[in-house]
Amino acid sequence: MPSNKSVSDAPIVQFTNCRILRDHWLQREDLWVREGKILNPEKLFFDEKGSADVQLDCKGSIIAPGFIDVQINGGFGVDFSLATDDFKSGIDLVSQKILSHGVTSFCPTLVTSPPSVYHQVLPQISVRNGGAHGAGILGAHLEGPFISREKKGAHPEHCLRTFEAGAFQDLLNTYGSLDCVRIVTLAPEMKRSSEVIRELTKRGVCVSLGHSVANLSQAEEAVQHGATFITHLFNAMLPFHHRDPGIVGLLTSDKIPAGRRVFYGMISDGIHTNPAALRIAHRAHPKGLVLVTDAIAGMGLAPGRHTLGQQVVEIDGLNTYIAGTKTLSGSVATMDTCVRHFQEATGCSVETALEAASLHPAQLLGIEHNKGTLNYDSDADFLMLNDSLYVQATYIAGQEVWRQDASGM
Repeated sequence: MPSNKSVSDAPIVQFTNCRILRDHWLQREDLWVREGKILNPEKLFFDEKGSADVQLDCKGSIIAPGFIDVQINGGFGVDFSLATDDFKSGIDLVSQKILSHGVTSFCPTLVTSPPSVYHQVLPQISVRNGGAHGAGILGAHLEGPFISREKKGAHPEHCLRTFEAGAFQDLLNTYGSLDCVRIVTLAPEMKRSSEVIRELTKRGVCVSLGHSVANLSQAEEAVQHGATFITHLFNAMLPFHHRDPGIVGLLTSDKIPAGRRVFYGMISDGIHTNPAALRIAHRAHPKGLVLVTDAIAGMGLAPGRHTLGQQVVEIDGLNTYIAGTKTLSGSVATMDTCVRHFQEATGCSVETALEAASLHPAQLLGIEHNKGTLNYDSDADFLMLNDSLYVQATYIAGQEVWRQDASGM
């Protein structure tokens, strides 16, 4: 059948001999791509009388949507919370390197910092599409400084702030601008937080609850005002208690507004969360689980001393601590490792593990019509993986941007 160019001159690529993750199942189908989008082959055949210009044999690989990391503080020696002259080249380096982990889009994350850092760094972060240069940037995740002193974790106490009479204006003054901001993590028990949550939500910013001593009713109130996410569940919050389960109780709360879903981030690195806790969360609320790396500058580097914003951290194997303490400070895990560990720890299906790093973060950010799925007309950001969920190749807008070489590197 001749290729038909009446609709578009762009080449049509057909990926064959693969299993595609679509509608929550791995299906033996071909994947069709044109102009960076997933193509409906029926429309191609019957409406356009077209066919593939290029066929690629995937040799039995799994094809899944690209991973989306909504909490990553840096990596490969780059710290997103440091205002450096070469910040842009740093973010470019990280976006390029994480392609090998299967990440096709991410939210660069800043931990609690002085206002001067936000004012210098945020104007240098711009939302952009991914490509051969690296993973796409969806906007910044600002974790702090409006968080609890008791649950500050690795955040520097001297930089923490509360909402004063100005509330939302205080937040704007601190950050300087919300132009490129996608997520803000705050503690909902803080005075005037409801007003701030409402204002952020109105502006399309996702509000996440974390680093907090909130009880369940405070957390439920925050959700009623628009909060939709929980930052690294179990970490830096009150532990679950049967009489007041705290923020963790949102996973089974009956006070979530109709038609809304609360999502929660999990650092599935085998260190931040015991496998039993991971299983409890997943079984309680499987459709809300979002895998995050919470990776710091030391990801991809040798053990030793690195930075996390204003703090010095020490990497010992897979453990990362504030130097001289046993306080955990982010991780050095990669997203593909988190996906494999999650599947192993919970015994969930391959499909479930992959969707926790793709579909769910896309739904959280409201971009599931373009990313996080392989539905027709969505962005052709996808991965080829083997049955053990090791990434073999990464594609953005239908173009190969990374492939494992013959030596396995």
